[in-house]
Amino acid sequence: QVQLVESGGKLVQTGGSLTLSCAASGTILSVTTMGWYRQAPGKQRELVATMTEGGYTNFVNSVKGRFTISRDNANNTVYLQMNNLKPEDAALYYCYARIRKAVLGREYDYWGQGTQVTISS
Repeated sequence: QVQLVESGGKLVQTGGSLTLSCAASGTILSVTTMGWYRQAPGKQRELVATMTEGGYTNFVNSVKGRFTISRDNANNTVYLQMNNLKPEDAALYYCYARIRKAVLGREYDYWGQGTQVTISS
């Protein structure tokens, strides 16, 4: 079994900063991609930022220059540093991980339960 445990979501003011963390545990050989998606009420879930094991990153345009993603590969942990937060950043943020469990095995996608980020004006 694999679990993703997120932390860090809370209420912050517009313009503030916040760091989300997510740790993967369980039967893991490697985490090929790890990152964050978000879903606001009435909207579809969208990619926020992802990072491959080799360090390649991908960001949604709306957060470029404000959000930073980083990984601790040894501990299967991903961080999302969010700066200059805007009201439109408010959402339930989900941790995502694509995990390989065995040599030559296929990869599986896993999701966390979500951590709420609320922005006050």
